[in-house]
Amino acid sequence: MFGRQTTGSVVCTSCGRLVGVHDETCYNCGRRNPGLWGFGPLLRKLGNDLGFVPLIVGGSSALYVAMLLMSGPGIFTYTGIFSFLKPDRLVLFAFGSSGGVPVFELGRWWTVLSAGWLHSGVLHILFNMMWVRQLGPACAEIFGPGRMVIIYTVAGVTGFAASSVAWLLFGGIPLLGGAGFTVGASASVFGLLGAIVLYGQRSGSSMARREGLQYALILGAFGLFMPGIDNWAHAGGFAGGWLMAKILDPLQPERLDHLAIAVGCLLATLLSIAASVVHGVSLIAGAR
Repeated sequence: MFGRQTTGSVVCTSCGRLVGVHDETCYNCGRRNPGLWGFGPLLRKLGNDLGFVPLIVGGSSALYVAMLLMSGPGIFTYTGIFSFLKPDRLVLFAFGSSGGVPVFELGRWWTVLSAGWLHSGVLHILFNMMWVRQLGPACAEIFGPGRMVIIYTVAGVTGFAASSVAWLLFGGIPLLGGAGFTVGASASVFGLLGAIVLYGQRSGSSMARREGLQYALILGAFGLFMPGIDNWAHAGGFAGGWLMAKILDPLQPERLDHLAIAVGCLLATLLSIAASVVHGVSLIAGAR
């Protein structure tokens, strides 16, 4: 019914070699349960990212639409190209925007997880999701889908944490002050670029290293000249992605526990959004 294979051979989800569907470990790479209980062939139909990239894009898009619906007619107020279809600031806050104010003044520390799935305008989400669709499958090909999600999540956390700390230490100083409120997947996108750079360094692939650095520098330079860009989140995301990729080591096969941790990352993100909404609504109601 669900396409589960119970006999014969399957392709190991880590190294791509044929193994028995009931083999406990892959004879080539050592991965435990390489056939994923017979569901390996079914999962491979989702692509090399096991459907994680469509989940990220779909989840971020659904949250954006939900915020627009809760924001009222003010979203159609045009004050500039980047403000078109912009959710209300209170709605963004309630759903889990991060930054120095939520993290340090209001104690909403968990928003470093939720903010990466929220966006402040139609162009904001369009460009970020375009980069996720471009870089996500490439990182999944290199690291495996589970490790790609781990890198994506950790990079978002380190990016928003860096921006929040910079706001606390240097708030009010141009370029150095971090952000009082911040959202967007760009911190995680820079984390994927950092992971690609690390892969180039570990594997000796000058093309991967060069391409990853080139895109990171171009996008980083763009942020220096455009208002409202959270450069600390970008820098922190890149550093977090590079470090996590180093820890996970792209030259080693992905393990089953990496997939379990990836699912845990997604669940933790979902819980952080839920906590943000519950806590945010209570704060807003109390202020009114």
